[in-house]
Amino acid sequence: MFITGLGGYLGSEIGRRAPAAGWDVEGISGSAQLDVRDADAVRAAIAAARPDVVVHTAYRMDDASVNVDGTRAVGAAATAAGARLVHLSSDLVFGGREARALTESDAPEPVTAYGASKLEAERVCPPGALLVRTSLLYGGERPSTHELMAIEAADGDRDMAFFTDEVRCPIAVGDLAAAILELAGADVAGPLHVAGADALTRLEFARLVAARHGRDPDALRGGVGGPERPKHIALDSSRARALLRARLRGAREVLAP
Repeated sequence: MFITGLGGYLGSEIGRRAPAAGWDVEGISGSAQLDVRDADAVRAAIAAARPDVVVHTAYRMDDASVNVDGTRAVGAAATAAGARLVHLSSDLVFGGREARALTESDAPEPVTAYGASKLEAERVCPPGALLVRTSLLYGGERPSTHELMAIEAADGDRDMAFFTDEVRCPIAVGDLAAAILELAGADVAGPLHVAGADALTRLEFARLVAARHGRDPDALRGGVGGPERPKHIALDSSRARALLRARLRGAREVLAP
């Protein structure tokens, strides 16, 4: 197994769990080691590793070229090596205009630049790639960005409101990593929603995080996002649950006191 973003929040968790799941791991830790947009270098690295599967987790929130051109380079390198591609995408390929859970058959309609870049990244993946759409990550060996925001706001170190009109399905990074390691060996392709069981507002999620970390959840305040923000993005992950032995737990269960 070859992992891009091996030093990142998700990539490192996949790498940590991979040996127990029967996978040998090589990969790219970050741009300082190798820029995923460098098609020749990526092709050489993946060819040298001779993997059965390439798991592409590398991305940038603020750089569409990393997301699109990097995915194109990684996908081409995986194809050249005869490897299966598992590409990590995002729930933000949707805009959240429907007040219901979204399935893989729903048409993407991103409202953010990041979401648009992740949708384009899906489209440049080679045929037969698995496109794992997921949501907010948390619960790793170190706090995620989403957890840090809640902790710092509860401590009074960050002045911010948590949206009450934006719904997501946060997933524990360990649950997602376990699912990806299973799916890497499964005969499934195309978009697949792999997210947590609970659809929560950003405020509800932040309060669960704060309480789990010993902070006062009532110290967090809510707010309403502007038209440029996504709204109700609850992913229906029932297809993934039918395929997996790994559980996709809800944040209420994972973060219970």
